[in-house]
Amino acid sequence: MTFKGPTKNELRQLVPNGTFLLGYRGSISHGLWESPESEFSTDDKDLMGVAVAPIEHYFGLENFLGKRNTHEKFIGEWDVVTYELRKYVGLLCNANPNVLSLLWLDENMYIDRTDIGDMLIENRRLFATKKIFHSFTGYAIGQIHRATHGERLGYMGEKRKSLVDRFGYDTKNLSHAIRLLRMGIEFLNEGELHVYRRDRHSLLEIKHGEWSLELVKLEADRLFKRAEDAYDRCQLPPEPDMGKVNELLVDMISLTKQKEFYALRKT
Repeated sequence: MTFKGPTKNELRQLVPNGTFLLGYRGSISHGLWESPESEFSTDDKDLMGVAVAPIEHYFGLENFLGKRNTHEKFIGEWDVVTYELRKYVGLLCNANPNVLSLLWLDENMYIDRTDIGDMLIENRRLFATKKIFHSFTGYAIGQIHRATHGERLGYMGEKRKSLVDRFGYDTKNLSHAIRLLRMGIEFLNEGELHVYRRDRHSLLEIKHGEWSLELVKLEADRLFKRAEDAYDRCQLPPEPDMGKVNELLVDMISLTKQKEFYALRKT
């Protein structure tokens, strides 16, 4: 599937200054995006970025992106979330599936990747820990609950609601659940996150309602058991090495500010 990325003008509106890493997230990065013409398409074009804040954020009282240190922007078909670096690394340390994916994208899935972004990607294994089991299975449980308990929150558009009416449950959430379980098992076994899904055809079948609810639940039960077995055998550390994580943060922020200082002197 090919699609047009954001224009330079759109990027200026979508991401804050200081963003050093920006890539696709969600269905595009997983190879599951479907064009609006598809009867099953309920996907925006999602991006995720990481930014270093101005110096006042780290040494003064100013907040860079508000109290949550998160910048969210919606323009047309684009849905973009950008995290301040320390906020982002905190989520990485908790093995958040969504933020981890940004560090394991295929090369063509990055829109902007500076040398500071390379530093983060090169150190991604700092965040490969056994906590992955709890986060990935926990998110999967949440997706199954939302899919099968008739929840229609504000995020659902009319097209997605009509699909829930058609099948009796949210097939997109069930597809997410199976994907999360498979990714978590792979990560526990290999220490690598496979963001682009080679199993995309079966995931799309689930999203399209071609699997019965009973079949999806059987697959989920099988995968939960496999995840438990993988956790028992897993050789990854239980937690990140916070000393090394702190060193990386200091190096990234310091290097960014040095670059800004020398750029300012040249003007």
